Amino acid sequence: MTSSPPATDVASFGPHSASWRFFGGWHGMLMGLWSGSMQNMHPKLGEAVWVHSDFFGERWQRLMRSLYPIIGVVFDPAGESGRVETGHEIRDYHRDIKGTMPDGSRYHALDPDVFYWAHATFWYGAVRCAEYFGPPITEADKRAMFAESSAWYARYGVSMRPCPETYEDFLAYWDHMCREVLKDHPAVRTVLDISELPPPPFLAWMPAPVWRQLAKPVGRGFLWITTGLYDEPVRAMLGLEWSSRDEKLLRFLGRWFDRGFRLLPHRLRLHPRARDGWDRATGRLAPDAPVIETPARNLPPRSEWGSSMHYCPVTAARRADLPWERAVEK
Repeated sequence: MTSSPPATDVASFGPHSASWRFFGGWHGMLMGLWSGSMQNMHPKLGEAVWVHSDFFGERWQRLMRSLYPIIGVVFDPAGESGRVETGHEIRDYHRDIKGTMPDGSRYHALDPDVFYWAHATFWYGAVRCAEYFGPPITEADKRAMFAESSAWYARYGVSMRPCPETYEDFLAYWDHMCREVLKDHPAVRTVLDISELPPPPFLAWMPAPVWRQLAKPVGRGFLWITTGLYDEPVRAMLGLEWSSRDEKLLRFLGRWFDRGFRLLPHRLRLHPRARDGWDRATGRLAPDAPVIETPARNLPPRSEWGSSMHYCPVTAARRADLPWERAVEK
C-alpha cells in the first residue's frame, strides 16, 4: 500500500489519459443505481448516508448536482497553487459526517477505508460501464485507468494508505470487498427502488400521472441492468437472479447502445463539467475560465444553503459577477 501521494497530478490527466476517455460521459447515467448501491453496501458508508443525508428526500437533485464536482476532480484545471482544488472541496463536505454504528462502533466519512471505497466505485465504475456500454476498453486501458486512479485519489488530500499498489492488488481488493465486506442495508434497497420517485428535474414538466405510469417499468429496467453489472457475490447477497440469457441480452443491448451513442458529436456525449475540461484542452475555453457549475434546479432546499455538507453554486455565477446566492435568484 502507498502512504504518500504520487508525484504526478495535473500531468496525469488530459485528452491523452484513459480517465478522460472513459469517464465523464452521459452514458455513465446508466451506472447510477449501480454506483449508489455499491457505495451504500459498505456498512459504514451506508449508515452515514442513512443517518446524515437527505439523499432520499431529493434524490434526483442530489445526484445531478453531485456529478459536477465528482467529474470535476478529473477535469478541472489546476489553481494558482498548481493543485486541483475540487477534490479538497469534496473532502471537506465530509468532515462532519460521523456517528455510531448499530453495534456501537464508530464511523466517519473520512475513514480512509470508507473514502477509498467510494473512489473505487467511481473509477472502476467507469471501467465496468465501458465493458458493457462502450467505448470499447482494452486490458491496457484498464491498467492505465488504475494507474491514473491513484493520482485522481491524491487530489482529495486524504490518506493514501488504502490504495492498492498494482492492478492485480486492486482486483483482489475488489473481490474481497464484494465477498467479505459489503452488506445489504436499507440505504441500498432505497437506492434500487425508483418507482416512487417524482420525475427528475429535467422532466418536471411531465404530468404526474404520466410519470407514475413510466416510473415502474423504467425502474424495473434499471434494476435489471444494475443486476447484470453486479459481481456474482453481490447478486447472491441481494438475492437477485441473473442467467446466461440475461447476460447475453445485456451485452447485445450494450453494443447497440454504444453504436448509437457514438453517432453523437463528441462534445454532446459529455457531461458539462467534462466538456469544460475538453474545451480548455482544445482551446474553446481559456485555460483560466471558471468551471461550469450545476444549474439552479439541482440545488438543495434553501434551508440547506451554506451547509458545510453541500455543494450548491449555480451556472449563473459563471455568467455574472454576482455572489452565488444572488445568481440563483436571477
